[in-house]
Amino acid sequence: MNEFKETSGPLSDIKVLDVTQMMAGPFCSMLLADMGADVVKIEKPEGDDIRRAGPPFVNGESAAFLGINRNKRSISIDLSLPEGQETLRRMSTKADVLVQNMRPETVRKNKLSYLDIKKVNPAIIYCTISGFGTTGPYSDRPGFDLVAQGMSGLMSITGTPDGPPMRHGVPVTDLAAGIYGAFGILTAYINRMKSGEGQHVETSLLEAGIAYTIWESAIYFATGKSPGPVGSGHPLIAPYQAFRTRNGYIVVGAANQANWERFCEAINRQDLLQDSMYTTGAMRKSNQEQLASTIENTLTKKDTDYWQTILDNAGVPNGPINDLEAVYNDPHVKVRNMVKELSHPIAGLIKNIGLPLKLSETPGSIRVASPTLGQHTEQILAEYGFRQSEITSLKNAKVVY
Repeated sequence: MNEFKETSGPLSDIKVLDVTQMMAGPFCSMLLADMGADVVKIEKPEGDDIRRAGPPFVNGESAAFLGINRNKRSISIDLSLPEGQETLRRMSTKADVLVQNMRPETVRKNKLSYLDIKKVNPAIIYCTISGFGTTGPYSDRPGFDLVAQGMSGLMSITGTPDGPPMRHGVPVTDLAAGIYGAFGILTAYINRMKSGEGQHVETSLLEAGIAYTIWESAIYFATGKSPGPVGSGHPLIAPYQAFRTRNGYIVVGAANQANWERFCEAINRQDLLQDSMYTTGAMRKSNQEQLASTIENTLTKKDTDYWQTILDNAGVPNGPINDLEAVYNDPHVKVRNMVKELSHPIAGLIKNIGLPLKLSETPGSIRVASPTLGQHTEQILAEYGFRQSEITSLKNAKVVY
């Protein structure tokens, strides 16, 4: 029984061929799968490289792979073989979307470019997610999130002013490129519903990283000066950062005049409202270091929980700095269903991050755990029109696994 055919979602009519590995591409296709798309993960014989990423492993299965490939089926095809390439082209005739993050020279050599696939399916929506894009002097360079974070400017604005360059805590350019890829695919799909035409969608880790420097680029465009890192602070607003308390830290977002006034009243520092150094938001930002020191002199007299209660009662945005154990034990996070338990044939009972996007009428769902390598090869080929004799021949020739 095919569990994918028994579920529905807003994208349940979309067939996606996912020829990606690692992070950005699989994240893109997972977003589509979570909303009901039938995503077929096409893996090389040894599997997606992220299958070997770790520790940790759960009964030999990479926790990283388990976290980013749910709601997909797996087929293993050797795309280095002409027969494997032809198998993918043939499958493309019945697909709506193909997502790939292969190196440009591999795409060209294997005749799997957008123009190659368009020949057999003019309506295909073909999405390329790469390090640097398909044009320009860097187009043939390999790229990873770390490289893109450095080259996009993100590492120059992350960390503390006196510290070394710092990578963002999560692979932000991978995730951003995955989101832009999914957005581009759905935009192209809507256009195809109107025109019947497919198209090539592309994004890159570098461009996605640059696109996330919204405030910092605005500063650079206005002043001609590159902003640097500001720790937990904000490049435009103060007070808006983490402050020390007696037993830890608290983050406070007094981002506008009303919140600033409520904040000063709540911590019993009405004198700051009369101080000419802090009258306006621009002045508070200009005197940010002195302001932060003054605020911490007050906040370090009480514990974090005390200040949370005080600021919550005053309507001032604030919160603790949670580690992941605290996150997943938070009662609000539990109510919002941000943890999903799934059964995996090898790893057993596992947990995944829940859906951050809620739709009232056509919700997405987390239906099945990440597949084992080639778990659905025969089933998928049959659905895509291959006869049993052809499937047997491809398996015997070690084209598919």
